[in-house]
Amino acid sequence: MWIRPLQAEDAVPVEVQNIPLDHLTLQQAEQLFAGYSRELLAAKRSVQAAEADTIIAGQRPNPVFSYSFSSYNLNRGQGNPNQSGANGFWDKTYNNTVQVSQLFERGNKRELRASVAENAARASEFDLKDTYRQQGLAMGTAYYDLKLAQETVQIQQANVGLYEKTLQAAELRLKAGDVASADVARIRVDALRAKNDLRQAEAVLQKAQASLAYLLGKDQDAAKLYVADPWPAPGTQSAAREADDWLAQRSDVQAAEVRMTQAQQARKLAESLKTRDVTWALAYQHFPGQEPGSAPDTVGATVSIPLFTNYQYEGEAARAEVDYQSATEAKAQVSAAALAEMRRAKADLDAAIDKNRRFDQGILTEAQTAADAADFAYQHGAMSVMDLLDATRILRALQLEAAGVKADYAKSLLAWQAATRQTFNIP
Repeated sequence: MWIRPLQAEDAVPVEVQNIPLDHLTLQQAEQLFAGYSRELLAAKRSVQAAEADTIIAGQRPNPVFSYSFSSYNLNRGQGNPNQSGANGFWDKTYNNTVQVSQLFERGNKRELRASVAENAARASEFDLKDTYRQQGLAMGTAYYDLKLAQETVQIQQANVGLYEKTLQAAELRLKAGDVASADVARIRVDALRAKNDLRQAEAVLQKAQASLAYLLGKDQDAAKLYVADPWPAPGTQSAAREADDWLAQRSDVQAAEVRMTQAQQARKLAESLKTRDVTWALAYQHFPGQEPGSAPDTVGATVSIPLFTNYQYEGEAARAEVDYQSATEAKAQVSAAALAEMRRAKADLDAAIDKNRRFDQGILTEAQTAADAADFAYQHGAMSVMDLLDATRILRALQLEAAGVKADYAKSLLAWQAATRQTFNIP
């Protein structure tokens, strides 16, 4: 298998490069993530490296060519002349030997090496899918964190505006003598506190933009990010799902399964080291000056077999056995962790559905009605400033809580989907 280098067609498509960041949908964010994620790129390089290893593992040993030159007489100034009188290089009494040797592996070592490498490549492909699953969840979570930050800023801006209007009305009433200066001071303090809350919300917004920008590979354009998708509508069904429907198909479980197979093949490879390899060699020798008793040109053959007199690869076999046991235990651990992840995600999703249902049943509507009535009553002198501020605080707190509940549902839905989704299409 040949691994080609990156070409022009591997670049991110133009339509993805031109996605507007100031009105970003979740689907567009997924496209940017698939094209620019550094973690995905690193996982892809690991796959390519593993594929290259399969090429290395499947090759036969190369033959070895050797040439030797000997029998040069240092005591002869003429340079080893032949007794026949010939003085050419080929006729002098030098011993020239040309040899070609080849190692022949036995015990299916090459096939086992190739199998180990192929399983490693398969496991790296599942690792890539699991990286997409995990980083995709992180990206989706960051997307909804940014949406929550955006809504929080909007709520705090509305809160600051409301306090400014209330403060203006209170100051007019103070001039008319309808309200005490202490009440106006309380409103002014709450207005300043609201501005601090707005500034904190803006800081959270900037951090959320930075977090999402990193996952999308758009660090330089973090300030431009603005997400546009609405909150997902809460479902009424339970998130319950039988483990047998999805567990065996999860990418991390599949990777652990393949690594267990890889360790099993590595164990067989370690055992095969006890099978002796054989090295054959053929040699041609040119040694003039031996006539008439011997011809100048001769051929020969050599066979080499290792002797296991000191060591018989017991350490390799023991290490391979430990690795196989570790891979078996790792598969069980990954499966248990995946099941626990699904159950946590199910519990979070069910709780988020219940909380959303309660808010949808009229909590915000009732709180808004109560706050409007309190403001009307205060404007007409029928309510104290403390009661007005309490009603306003309750409304803003519920608005922020409602946004947080919607964000919790969106993120818990993503977590449950990531925990139970079988495969991902890797661009």
